[in-house]
Amino acid sequence: MADVAEKAGVSRALVSIVFRNQPGASEETRERVLRVADEIGYRPDSAARLLARGRSRTLGVMFTVQQTFHTNLIEGIYPEAERLGYEVLLSGATRGRSEEKAVEALLSHRCEAVILLGSFAEPAFLDQLGRRTVAVSVSRRVPHAQVDFVHSAEGKGVRQAMDHLVELGHRRIVHIDGGRGPGSAERRRAYRAAMRRHGLEAEERVLPGDHTEESGIETGRLLLAERDRGRPLPTAVLAGNDRCAMGLLMPLTRAGVEVPRDLSVVGYDDSHLSHLMPIGLTTVRQDAVLMAEHAVRFAVERLEDPQREPREAVVDPELVVRGTSGPPPADRADGAGAA
Repeated sequence: MADVAEKAGVSRALVSIVFRNQPGASEETRERVLRVADEIGYRPDSAARLLARGRSRTLGVMFTVQQTFHTNLIEGIYPEAERLGYEVLLSGATRGRSEEKAVEALLSHRCEAVILLGSFAEPAFLDQLGRRTVAVSVSRRVPHAQVDFVHSAEGKGVRQAMDHLVELGHRRIVHIDGGRGPGSAERRRAYRAAMRRHGLEAEERVLPGDHTEESGIETGRLLLAERDRGRPLPTAVLAGNDRCAMGLLMPLTRAGVEVPRDLSVVGYDDSHLSHLMPIGLTTVRQDAVLMAEHAVRFAVERLEDPQREPREAVVDPELVVRGTSGPPPADRADGAGAA
């Protein structure tokens, strides 16, 4: 700043005023200071300035690299954080990098709060994290943990999807479980409740899986192998999430199963990939922007009032009907799968 002040012919205090965008400098002076700063390559070190005041004003976000829905959430986090005067630092969890390591990296970079997207961590870890720092869990609810929670009404979303399929005429509806994935237990319970509510207990079937394309691919291969042994294909599949649904479509279409003529598929999330396929995916939309805004506000409000009790925001989902759902095949009286 002293170099800029000397070359621009102004005081260092005036340079500070310009870079803080505060009143007290004429437009001509502002332009001269900024031009000189650009010429000598000066950039204000906002991180150092904030740390000198005892604040970083940075929110850390832990996300899973492979989860496309997390990208949607991050896109919503940035503008809300900036609106409230905070920077965002990302740290990814991968197959070779644990959530715990990703979180510790954020804390080591002096993030004031941590937002966890779709955490798989043990409840004890989340509780301990919430007692160390301000923490918000998105898409995963852990009762009694000292963190704020933001998630969609999983049961309501599954009910919408199941009602849609039943109204189309489907009875043999299979659910691919999401395993330990966020929201999976709630979606599984809601599927079973919907099958009972529609009088379809005899057709209820939950297949093990997780929130990956590989899970959908393996389930597709299983269903095709069963068809080859004489067991009819289901007429509809409710996948654990969009990635699983898209994986399921791969072996089915390669085997000549036409979606939705022979089998309907419904996903969950409405991630940005769900409408980029040749045939758009029917799915349950989670409002990523609204969830992101809640998460950022919860974090900032807890920072401003550390004694505030943890809160929970539940966002209503919405069924988005596209091209992968339709009436069950009317020409298969015995329910046999199409070749």
